[in-house]
Amino acid sequence: MRITEYVSFDAVGLAELVTEGEVTPAELEAAAREAAQAVNPQINAIVETWPADDEPSPGSAPLAGVPFLIKDIAVSMAGKRMELGSRLAAGNVSSADSSLMLRFRRAGLVTFGRTATPEMAYSNTTEPVLYGATRNPWDLARSAGGSSGGSGAAVAAGVVPIAHATDAAGSIRVPAAHNGLFGLKPTRGRVSVGPYFDELFNGLVLHGSISRTVRDSATLLDQIRGPEPGDPYFAQEPSRPYVEEVTRHPGSLRIGVLTQAWGGRRTTTPVADALSHTTRLLESLGHQVEEVEVDLGVDWEEFVLASARQWTANLTASVDELAAAFDRPIDSSTLEPPILASYHYGQRVTGAQFVTALEIRNRIARSLARYFGTHDILLTPTVPELPLLLGTHAAGAETLDGLGWLRRLFDHSPFTAPFNVAGTPAMSVPVTADAETGLPIGMQFAAGYGLEGRLFRLAGQLEQASPWSGRTPTVWAGNHTGH
Repeated sequence: MRITEYVSFDAVGLAELVTEGEVTPAELEAAAREAAQAVNPQINAIVETWPADDEPSPGSAPLAGVPFLIKDIAVSMAGKRMELGSRLAAGNVSSADSSLMLRFRRAGLVTFGRTATPEMAYSNTTEPVLYGATRNPWDLARSAGGSSGGSGAAVAAGVVPIAHATDAAGSIRVPAAHNGLFGLKPTRGRVSVGPYFDELFNGLVLHGSISRTVRDSATLLDQIRGPEPGDPYFAQEPSRPYVEEVTRHPGSLRIGVLTQAWGGRRTTTPVADALSHTTRLLESLGHQVEEVEVDLGVDWEEFVLASARQWTANLTASVDELAAAFDRPIDSSTLEPPILASYHYGQRVTGAQFVTALEIRNRIARSLARYFGTHDILLTPTVPELPLLLGTHAAGAETLDGLGWLRRLFDHSPFTAPFNVAGTPAMSVPVTADAETGLPIGMQFAAGYGLEGRLFRLAGQLEQASPWSGRTPTVWAGNHTGH
């Protein structure tokens, strides 16, 4: 299969070719590897590939034979490295498949590599010391976002149609926005993180994917959703498969628009223009759109402080465990400055402070729930600015403590983190681009707890109505004419 043909299909389309006997999984894997060889030297999205050991039977699963990449954190694949983008965990090999990995296999996916993540997935941009910066396929001088930047760049450049991603404060949605892709953070409890992880930052972290089409994300979520025995969180199963929602009409939705972020972070002009464009598009589709103010339930600085305590306490426990497992020091030889500072900050978090942080999480969840009692959807920019230039995000980070670093992270993505705290689903949808640079701009849509179906219906409608579909970045595997 030629690369130009391979990149013209989404994951569901490729699986249909396998089912119809028009192509084999081996041929798809070969095309994906060729695509990776063509673009990865420029974008540095994939840190490792390996000979795939999955041989799904044609038609055995909805994504049978589709090439796939997993993020270098939070998912264990037997015999393969998971290094968390960190020198502290370099060489770490997983002994067994996690529950999620088993579900990826059952879905028919052929996993042949892992994608880059910032150290410990603790950044809005993917520039780890361990493997170097991941570059945005639309502009190689800019960030692909984080922490699922490797997955976002690989999908945008055409290596795979869909890739694994995780999200603790926007790590699916930010790379989706920066790379012109679709990304949905599910409801807390929708996808199991077990059995080798517990709550992953007390339920902040969710597994999901980044894809070029809405139906691919819906199809994969159908395959990986549902709890495992002992999971601490549970989300009620949907009434119908999510993939069916994508083609259902969403009806006339009441949509509130939050133009400026909590905490006073101003939305830049290109993003504000894109938000206005999106508002007009929604109105033309029959939705009721109004500008709103949304009470977060706590002051922004209180939110940032509580988050810093919750995040760093979790990080400190993970770092201690890794250092003990590999008999490595916890210092600048193993950790980058922001992570080392956050580790030391977490050491000073008291038990009482941690419990208070969890109580604040509850107040935020209840406050956002009150908003969704009167509105179907909340629309915001995914991020308030265009993708950052590489090398700028961590500038001066050596002077910051753990609170200062998290404040910087939230300043870059202030719209996304509250929905991780509340546990509600939120998605980034590529609707338009900046007129001057051509860079994609994503819009975030959030819904109430357990209502991914509503988001998929709206996303399917926007996908059909938006002129964005079909655009490709500067670095695109389809520009190569291999066999």
